[in-house]
Amino acid sequence: MKHITFFIAACCMMLSVCAQSPKSTENQNNSQINQKEMSKTLIVYFSATGTTKAAAQKLAKEFNADLYEITPEVPYTAADLNWRDKSSRSTLEMKDKSSRPAIKGNCENIADYDTVWIGFPVWWYTAPTIVNTFIEAHDLSGKTLNVFATSGGSGVEGSANDLKKAYPQYKWGESRRMNN
Repeated sequence: MKHITFFIAACCMMLSVCAQSPKSTENQNNSQINQKEMSKTLIVYFSATGTTKAAAQKLAKEFNADLYEITPEVPYTAADLNWRDKSSRSTLEMKDKSSRPAIKGNCENIADYDTVWIGFPVWWYTAPTIVNTFIEAHDLSGKTLNVFATSGGSGVEGSANDLKKAYPQYKWGESRRMNN
């Protein structure tokens, strides 16, 4: 008799668990979908020649994200970007780690985003200093920051690590090199 009572009790418990599992799974799935719908992604990029802009547009399409371009107050000319010229603007900025080239405006609605991808061309194995101008001008706390870069030969890891070291107060996620 004890065995039958035990067997019936066990069956009732299993039925109870099975009856609740689909609801529980359904609630979890709905919660994940709602989180995904509520999560907003922003692609922030600096592009000197248009290459990084094209990569940013691809990333924005992939994540159904908004775009924001870091625009220098004084646009870069071809002469400014001549990395072989030791007195070019880009060379001088990259030699001076404290350089913070001025940017036009700020991203006024940055608070609306949970995830921010920051993109740039790799200059001298790291992010151009104008990227630091952007980061320092915005409150990025509570966001996941990801890095993407375009480069003729350098990887993105060094640039991403430099940003992580410079801004350890932020939560850093993945990094991608995006060429073609």
